[in-house]
Order: sequence, then structure tokens, then C-alpha cells
Amino acid sequence: MRHRVAGRKLGRDSEHRLAMRRNLAASLFEHERVSTTLEKAKEVRKFAEKLISLAKKGDLAARRRAISMLGNRDIIAYEEGEQARKGTIVGKLFSEIGPRYLDRQGGYTRIIKLAVNRLGDNGQVVLLQLVGEEEGDEKGKKKSQNKRARRAAAYAESVEKIKSRAAKVQKKETVVEEENADEQQDEASEEQAAGAEESAQQEENKEQ
Repeated sequence: MRHRVAGRKLGRDSEHRLAMRRNLAASLFEHERVSTTLEKAKEVRKFAEKLISLAKKGDLAARRRAISMLGNRDIIAYEEGEQARKGTIVGKLFSEIGPRYLDRQGGYTRIIKLAVNRLGDNGQVVLLQLVGEEEGDEKGKKKSQNKRARRAAAYAESVEKIKSRAAKVQKKETVVEEENADEQQDEASEEQAAGAEESAQQEENKEQ
């Protein structure tokens, strides 16, 4: 009977199980997501959340405790085919991951079941990731939405400008047409007056 026996053996001895848990937690903190089996993810999840709770404290004692539990593996990146050191796992845990969850009381990780089974033993493959890791994509979507909104606003503003310019041009054209009509009317009235004067002079000449 397994009364009051916590944890999973995972087919390993204690040293192998501890090393596996450390490696998976370090990979989770480095990449903020890791793909593994469901049983391993459930076992690593508790260990990773304890480390994040230590990182939220941020003091020297918590940092030493985290190093004793997790180790202090370096973060290695490849730049132009060469290895470059980008810090340590504990440094990232205390400087980036811990402050991210200051306003959150637990539940720092998420397990997502994938529609894939592992070859060999047909084990359930899951994705273990930090909560909030997808916020980058959401921010990108918000930025794209903001860009679209700004573009739409700029397009509407340009349309309004074009409409106002067209209205001004049309107004000027109507004013010019009215002025031309007035001039034509004045010319016609002047011609009529001149014709009336000529006809009056002709009548006077006939009477004489």
C-alpha cells in the first residue's frame, strides 16, 4: 500500500530522478516551455513552482536555496556558429521569471496535452509551459490591431481631407459660374440698353 507516499518513481532511482527533475526544470526556465510526458510534467510542475515562489522573495537566502535545489547551469546561445554565455538559469529565474508573478498567488505553470503519443511506449506527450509565456503573441496581435486601427484612421482622415478639398473646389467653381452668369447678364442688359438707344436715335432721325 502507498499510504502517505508522495511522488512518482518514474522507473528511476533517487539520484536519476533528482537529476531528471533538475534538468527539466532548468530547461523550462530557460526556454519557458518544454515537451515531455504527462507523468514527468506533473512531477516537475510542483518542483518548478516551488522555485518560482523562492524567486518571488528575491533575497540572498532564497537565491542560495534555489541554487542548492536546482544548480546554477549556464544559458548557452549560438551566435555565428560559436557558443556564447547569456547568463545563468538562477539569474533568469530571479531577474525575469520571479518578478513576473509578484501579483499571482500560485499556478505559475500550465500543462497542455498534445495530440501526439511517444513512439515506443505510446506515452502521452504534453507541453509544460509558464503561464503568461504566450503574452508575447497577444502583444503582437494587439500591436497589429493597433496598426490596423491607425491605418484605418489615417485612411479615413485622408478621405475626409479629399472630400473637403473637393467641396472647396466645387464651391469655387459655383462662385465662378455665378460671377460669369452675372457678367453675362450685365453684358446682355448693356446690349439691350445700347440697342434701345440706337433704335431711339433712328426714330429721331426719321422724324427729322
